[in-house]
Amino acid sequence: MGQDRLEEYRDRRSSTSPEPAGSSGPAGSGRPPVFVVQRHDASSLHFDLRLEIEGVLVSWAVPKGPSVDPSDKRLARRTEDHPLDYTDFEGRIDEGYGAGTVVVWDTGTYENLTEEDGRPRAAKDALDAGHLKVRLHGDKLSGAFALTHTRMGGDDGAWMLVKVDDEGADRRRRPTSTQNESVLSGRTNEDLEADPS
Repeated sequence: MGQDRLEEYRDRRSSTSPEPAGSSGPAGSGRPPVFVVQRHDASSLHFDLRLEIEGVLVSWAVPKGPSVDPSDKRLARRTEDHPLDYTDFEGRIDEGYGAGTVVVWDTGTYENLTEEDGRPRAAKDALDAGHLKVRLHGDKLSGAFALTHTRMGGDDGAWMLVKVDDEGADRRRRPTSTQNESVLSGRTNEDLEADPS
């Protein structure tokens, strides 16, 4: 199943893309699942939120980036699943789909908090049902976030990303506009533009 889920990812990329070709990982590895938020300066600047679910990174493009203010509702557009080795991908994509620069803006592990009738609901089942609640353990993002499939205007790829009002919430902090650097390398997208290598 995981291999099939990456077919669209591979079909969209050229053989010269620096992105990992990737394969799906095991569905249950015994370790906490990972998340990554990549700052992607392509045709427009956006943030890609990716959650490890059943051996792949389920992905959303968030035009304004995640907010830590619970009053902010952020559009999140579902995109193709990505391979697990995309978690630490940084680089410059010179041409084709997604051309631009990518840095790992935040990464860490997450917990699935989704429940149904008071019982835990598997992340894949929650995803299929259109509502997922997770607690992120990252450097820039922490606490619970809710993802809800909205199908706004008949758009099947439209979801909404909202910060839950908990200890990780902060109505004053604006991390997507004040903290542009990678948590892995310290580089920014602008650094990659200046240094194509």
